[in-house]
Amino acid sequence: MFSRLTPVVKNLLILNGLMFLATMVLQGQGIDLNSTLGLYYPRSDAFKPIQLVVHMFLHGGFTHLFFNMFALFMFGAILEQRMGPQRFLIYYLVTGFGAAALHLGVIHIEVLSLQNKVDPATLSAIAEEGRALIESGRNYSDKAAGQLNILYNIPTVGASGAVFGLLLAFGLLFPDVPLMLIFFPVPIKAKYFVAGYAVIELVAGFGRIPGDNIAHFAHLGGMLFGYLLIRYWRMR
Repeated sequence: MFSRLTPVVKNLLILNGLMFLATMVLQGQGIDLNSTLGLYYPRSDAFKPIQLVVHMFLHGGFTHLFFNMFALFMFGAILEQRMGPQRFLIYYLVTGFGAAALHLGVIHIEVLSLQNKVDPATLSAIAEEGRALIESGRNYSDKAAGQLNILYNIPTVGASGAVFGLLLAFGLLFPDVPLMLIFFPVPIKAKYFVAGYAVIELVAGFGRIPGDNIAHFAHLGGMLFGYLLIRYWRMR
């Protein structure tokens, strides 16, 4: 089955797998790739422009990797056959960048609201020692300072934004194809499945539960930019 995969999907699967393997190997040597190359808030001292690309090929664990690659495997090949390899790769990368853009935009809004609740001395401390505090498993006792430190110094990793872009494209291009979830074995047309998933992510994003480390707005960003790109292509 793997030998019959389309070329871009196959190479994306290989690249993500190799990056995960490298993360595991280097972690045993005291090097954390996710901490180094994961996507940070641009005002963080840990931010590097290369993170905008590389974070899409890193994952927080095997389960994270498995579900993203399974979705890429399930939806990617048929979309690549429909779009063609070059356009499919463009779509994948644009939705990944779009996911990062919306995610960082939401973080920026949260940062602006929290900065007014923290004194200048604490802000300087977060910039100087906040990352080291996070890496040691600790954080500030003050709620606003602690949340600000998390926004500044915990990176985002994963292909989820691009994967949600693929899901959106499948729903637009094959709206009446029935999909079925393992835990809900009832066929649902792709267009309803995608719309329902988008609503769930929107609700989860605005009503974030404490301790929820899922970047819901990154998922929505992938879907939004995927929709805009497909509309643009259709207009042309």
